[in-house]
Amino acid sequence: MKIRKYAGIGGAFAAVALLLPALALAGTTKLNTGDTAWMLTSTALVLFMTIPGLSLFYAGMVRTKNAMSVMMQCFAITCLVTLLWVIYVYGLAFGNGGSMQQWIGGFGKAFMAGVGRNTLSGTIPETVFLMFQLTFAIITPALMVGAFAERMKFSAMLWFIGLWLTFVYAPIAHWVWGGGWLGNLGALDFAGGTVVHINAGIAGLMAALVMGKRKGYPGTAMPPHSLMLTVIGAGMLWVGWFGFNAGSELAADGTAGMAMVVTQIATAAAALTWMFSEWLAHGKPSVLGIVSGAVAGLVAITPASGFVGPMGAIAIGFAAGLVCYLAVAKLKPVMGYDDALDAFGVHAIGGAIGAILTGVFVVKGLGGAGLAEGMTMGSQVGIQAVAVISTVVYDAIVSLILLKIVDVFIGLRVSEEAETDGLDIALHDERGYNL
Repeated sequence: MKIRKYAGIGGAFAAVALLLPALALAGTTKLNTGDTAWMLTSTALVLFMTIPGLSLFYAGMVRTKNAMSVMMQCFAITCLVTLLWVIYVYGLAFGNGGSMQQWIGGFGKAFMAGVGRNTLSGTIPETVFLMFQLTFAIITPALMVGAFAERMKFSAMLWFIGLWLTFVYAPIAHWVWGGGWLGNLGALDFAGGTVVHINAGIAGLMAALVMGKRKGYPGTAMPPHSLMLTVIGAGMLWVGWFGFNAGSELAADGTAGMAMVVTQIATAAAALTWMFSEWLAHGKPSVLGIVSGAVAGLVAITPASGFVGPMGAIAIGFAAGLVCYLAVAKLKPVMGYDDALDAFGVHAIGGAIGAILTGVFVVKGLGGAGLAEGMTMGSQVGIQAVAVISTVVYDAIVSLILLKIVDVFIGLRVSEEAETDGLDIALHDERGYNL
């Protein structure tokens, strides 16, 4: 009996000893392998959006003589942003800014200082978080390539993107996602309506305005040289966007699942809306129209994807398809700017629509995730408007200054002869096609 008694006591102590590590870790964040696996996948999907997705999407829409130059720009941006991100930009966007925390991070994470194999960001390794956010920083400046396609010097493009990443992207990403003033104000931007799309679209518009129109525009027809490439690229963007939106939950959970569903719904709604709008206006539905509508829907649902339900997604998709179509088909000719591939009309306009409507359809009564305590629909929409306006104003002013600086020291635009010959030959001494 004594032996059994002491054995029982010993077993109890052993059980407690086994529980101690778990008790010590209770309330602390631990690595979640499911979340990590999903985020590794999402990161690859978002990088896939730029190379090859966006590269093909844009390359197909320019003229044959400029197809390779657009792909080169997207590829070079990927490389340049990667190095700058690791050296110092990640810290500016997501680091501790001390007394400047409301506005910008710091250099404490320069060269990935303090980011090791076992460093966590929530339930995933910080290396994965850093890499996931890097893919966002890559695609944002790559999107603006569409605005100044076929006329910017390659060297000027590299300088402008490097400066813009530092002085525009990093601060705005910090404002919204890095502990800055817009996030603290309560602005909702699940996956980048302000940080990515409005940011890229406004900077692209500034570049198009500063550089002026392409030679012959709008009198000379400049149709896409290969809609096949554009459709393939659009399909890659659509698939990759699931990592973009659902991945922004940073976890494999119900919110990520809903983000994936609403992304699909809004994209389909916007694509059909643009297609039917064009069909009614011109008598025929176009391939370029339906894929442009799809991208507009993807853009608009981006800020809302973690907050709205299926009915909200349909409304946002419909609004994006219609308004972005009108911006490209009606507003652009009236204003006369040469945004070559409609980066402003699709990304800035679509991002703004999505950001504002997030404040409407986040309401539980409309199928959303629900407003924060004490918040009303009106107050949330007001905050969303503040986020949109502040992004537009800051981005426009700083981008304009940076463009002027680069123009003074390097010159933004290629020569008239180079533009006539095409940037493939003039800048890279290569051709996209040798037929």
